Amino acid sequence: MSLYLLGLFLFFFAHIAMATARPIRQGIINTIGALPYKGAYSLISGAGLALIIIGWSKADASLLYAAPSWGRHVAFLLMWVALILLAAAYLPAGRIAAGAKHPMLAGVKIWAFAHLLANGEVRSVLLFGSFLVFAVIDRIAVKKRAAPTRTAGGPINDGLAFAVGTAVYLAILFHLHPYIAGVPLVAR
Repeated sequence: MSLYLLGLFLFFFAHIAMATARPIRQGIINTIGALPYKGAYSLISGAGLALIIIGWSKADASLLYAAPSWGRHVAFLLMWVALILLAAAYLPAGRIAAGAKHPMLAGVKIWAFAHLLANGEVRSVLLFGSFLVFAVIDRIAVKKRAAPTRTAGGPINDGLAFAVGTAVYLAILFHLHPYIAGVPLVAR
């Protein structure tokens, strides 16, 4: 469990500290340069992610709460929405991206919430709860920075986000989830 917790700490410390402490971030960049900063940030985040993955199997899998029987079904629907939002974040902006303002953070919040509806063991609550808290904190930090908002593109961009998000959703649902999380979602 200690590797898992250390991984969560490193990953989210790097992300939350740099999202909320912009003057400190800029001071570090001014001191060591942008490339070394990005390298150090990537190493710390990558080490955290690696420790989360390595520590997952040994982390506390005892039940913290019983997920509601309908939670899994709602999670399937929410995951589809989350993946469309994530696709919209990285594709040319359409009305989905403009409406969500920060579609990546909205997608992460929905992804984390969906998994909390379907999983009640300690390690899942720590992982998905951490992602949910991070996305909320980062969204507040972005709002305070008054980051530029996205302008809506045409409906083709929304169609592309919908198609890519749906394709990724179906790939995860029917094939990739056992490789990502070790748990199949649909019986074969």
